[in-house]
Amino acid sequence: MYRIQTMNKISPVGLNRFDAALYEVGDEVQDPQGILVRSAKLLDMEFNPSLLAIARAGVGVNNIPLDRCAAAGIPVFSTPGANANAVKELVVCAMLMSSRDIPGAIRWVREQAASGVEVATVVEKGKSAFVGPELYKKTLGIIGLGAIGSIVANTAISLGMDVYGYDPFLSVDTALRLDRHVHVVKDINDLYKRADYVTLHIHYTGKTAHMIDADAIAAMDEDLTQAYDQINDLSEELEDLEADLYEDDEDDEEPEEEEEDTEEDDNDDDIASESFYEVACPNCGETVYVSEDDLDAGEANCAHCGVTFEVALEDDDEEQEEGPVQYEVTCPACGQTTVFEEDDLLDGAPKCPGCGKPLDFEVTEE
Repeated sequence: MYRIQTMNKISPVGLNRFDAALYEVGDEVQDPQGILVRSAKLLDMEFNPSLLAIARAGVGVNNIPLDRCAAAGIPVFSTPGANANAVKELVVCAMLMSSRDIPGAIRWVREQAASGVEVATVVEKGKSAFVGPELYKKTLGIIGLGAIGSIVANTAISLGMDVYGYDPFLSVDTALRLDRHVHVVKDINDLYKRADYVTLHIHYTGKTAHMIDADAIAAMDEDLTQAYDQINDLSEELEDLEADLYEDDEDDEEPEEEEEDTEEDDNDDDIASESFYEVACPNCGETVYVSEDDLDAGEANCAHCGVTFEVALEDDDEEQEEGPVQYEVTCPACGQTTVFEEDDLLDGAPKCPGCGKPLDFEVTEE
């Protein structure tokens, strides 16, 4: 009977393929002849002399000491493509979450609920802070066009994105699987210059560990480098998210939102359904996206600090000039300066409110 030790939780669908009469499989198996591993680090693990093989349930093998295994004659297997579709979906999920700041929106809703605020009463004002770009018409750069990168590229094309790929080791089989609209570049800097999003699907090695360095960031579009600065924050937020997400109980409002979407301006790629104005929150200084409804109401809510503040459009210069003409008049008797509107001066000689004496002067109408 062969002994196989599992270093991580492995799906029963796979483990059940081992005949119980021929294999002993489990995480407590001693002196194993085979090891099944996902992400557990084996770099410092001492291998028993009877170990015959190591199988990685995934693509990367950077958690396995390949040099020691080669020296000991222990073959290492991986399963490229086995989880390709799952990773592809997570890539699309990450782009959507980062573009619309979904973690921040969930956190904001929870903060409102925790503070005792009726969320439905502030959601219209609060949602404007989480406006973000659509993926449609944006450019995705993919480094590595293997089993995962190729299907990420094809899916992005189906979402209406422009896709640029870089892979100096692109195989003929993979190239044939790519959608014909995918642009394959030979210079990775061409990808950096064009991409709104960049995703890497390559092995983690000593050569690739620092591929996204200062030079790579300098070659990127400004918006992309700003997004890169927020990757660590987003990763932490993703780890903190729990499964018990708030659900919108106002189902009857959803059709209205769909109708609004159908009336969008085709040229408005960045805003879902209405125009917004960028305003700095007077409390925390963060950018708040103010909608037309907020302007009509005269106030907006900052999703970052929760403060509600007054908002209004600044009048044009012409509008500011409209209104009564005013003059400053200094009383020659007591020296008090008073502001009079032109109509008051034309109606007759006004008196100084300080000493009560009449102010003698003429206003000539043009």
